[in-house]
Amino acid sequence: MRISVITAVYNSETVLGKSIASVATQTHGNLEHLIIEGKSADRSLIAIRNSAHERMRLISEPDLGIYDALNKGIKNATGDIIGFVHSDDYLAHDKVLARIANEFKDPTVDAVYSDLDYVSKANNEHVVRRWSNGPYRHGCLKNGWMPAHTTLYLRRSVFQNFGLFDTNYKISGDYDFILRYFSQTSGKSIYIPEVLYKMRLGGISNRNSKNIRLKMCEDLNAIRTNSVGGIKTLVFKNLSKINQFIIKPKQNNIIRTNANFSKIDKFDLQKSLGS
Repeated sequence: MRISVITAVYNSETVLGKSIASVATQTHGNLEHLIIEGKSADRSLIAIRNSAHERMRLISEPDLGIYDALNKGIKNATGDIIGFVHSDDYLAHDKVLARIANEFKDPTVDAVYSDLDYVSKANNEHVVRRWSNGPYRHGCLKNGWMPAHTTLYLRRSVFQNFGLFDTNYKISGDYDFILRYFSQTSGKSIYIPEVLYKMRLGGISNRNSKNIRLKMCEDLNAIRTNSVGGIKTLVFKNLSKINQFIIKPKQNNIIRTNANFSKIDKFDLQKSLGS
């Protein structure tokens, strides 16, 4: 089973090496890593070349933003399964993709997702928050539930059937896509209650108060566009983040769901209202 991992890059020279290395060292053999570089103003291209591996493919050209870059990656991907590793984040260990591929052996599974740790930018060993998604259940989208987009791996057919990211969004295109997919799909999803992804704090969505306001406006638009709720859904989504600061030990049990099953996601309200 071939997995395509997409990394969109723009001005990420200082953190990019760890991101690429976390994909390069994966034990899953049938893998391609697409780097979609948007003509950065810094030395990102040099960092990419210094970290290059044999399963990597580089596309370097201007784009119209993160979602345009991710769409470009999807269109160029050759894998049966598609996922993302953002340029300032990394996979938790070298068997992450093998773990995910194992769940896709079931041909009825369309989506696999897991938990995510937010780590300090200064010290990646310091876990600030843990996004524990929980299984999908009918009606949970209205309560603000969403899996962490970066942990979500999908069959190629999902993008063929539900479309790509809406480039009209600057920050909430991933949330819009998740609402679109989970509100319409009848396919089976698998939740792995393990941390398979590490995200550094300080992303674009929470970089400043302007971005936080834009994120909330775009989130509300996505909620209404996909007919899953209104202002209450946005409030639930943001308030439910607080529990992510309470990091509890997790049991390694796989939870299989279809489009009828869920739990409110947990996320922090302080610094990451934008995620």
